[in-house]
Amino acid sequence: MAALIGNERVDDIPLLLNQMKKLNLSSLIDEHFEGHGNWQGLSLGKVLEGWLSYLLSQGDHRLNQVEAWAAELSSTLAHCLAPTVRSLDFNDDRLERVLDRLSDDVRWDALEGSLNRETVRVYDLRASCVRLDTTTSSGYRPVEDKGLFQFGHSKDYRPDLPQVKISQAALDPLGLPVSTTIVSGNQADDPLYIPEIKKVQQSLESSGLTYVGDSKMAATEIRGYIAKSQNYYLCPLSEKQVSKADLAELLAPVFRGEETLTPVASPVKNSLPSKVATEPPAEPDLIAELSIRQKYVEVLPVEE
Repeated sequence: MAALIGNERVDDIPLLLNQMKKLNLSSLIDEHFEGHGNWQGLSLGKVLEGWLSYLLSQGDHRLNQVEAWAAELSSTLAHCLAPTVRSLDFNDDRLERVLDRLSDDVRWDALEGSLNRETVRVYDLRASCVRLDTTTSSGYRPVEDKGLFQFGHSKDYRPDLPQVKISQAALDPLGLPVSTTIVSGNQADDPLYIPEIKKVQQSLESSGLTYVGDSKMAATEIRGYIAKSQNYYLCPLSEKQVSKADLAELLAPVFRGEETLTPVASPVKNSLPSKVATEPPAEPDLIAELSIRQKYVEVLPVEE
């Protein structure tokens, strides 16, 4: 009897599944999210790996399309994911249960930390600088008392729409997200920094990092926490932290010609270059009974 030859369009599925295998993703998921006693077939981790490969390859978030996709790639998934895989492992009811299991915030934070450490190890990343920032995402959603979508200061210029606020820390300059937190859209930015920094510290388990942020990260409590945890920070100081009188005193040596300016070339094409004047370490700044020594950097635009 002649052997039947089947054709499957594999696209990028083997590559995606191999990358997840390198990160030990399925084992980490099974470790942090225990399976239900009645769960049969592929483990939670393997189901999630297959589902993620579908999401990344097809760009489709619909749950009811995954089972048919898996049926057309039975041989590919058997070789790259698990020999016992079935299309039924990806029906919409099972995927809904996967989402329910992943909604545990405590377990998710623990998984995020383990996955970050595995990523840094596998790709031999040198974590030294972390950039923190917040943004908002709005939508045509109903506003509920305890819901995430709330009216607040809109960063995308749509104050007429409810929004969620997203706080994220990423390795710089790679841009690899280390932690992400989503809160209601009416919350202020300042209280989000320290919890996000703590999540980074739990994930990377290292000190001596430089945290880069905007002027909202310059709050005394935030800078004090970073310094106390044996890390560094880089952020612009507002007039609240450095008054006009203090700024004039810092710039006085520059205007008197006593301070040598260091030229800094901008990487952005057609932009004006800047010159940086650095002041010697300032007097200790007492923050929450913690004495830290700060260094101020003044950036002066060059006039053509």
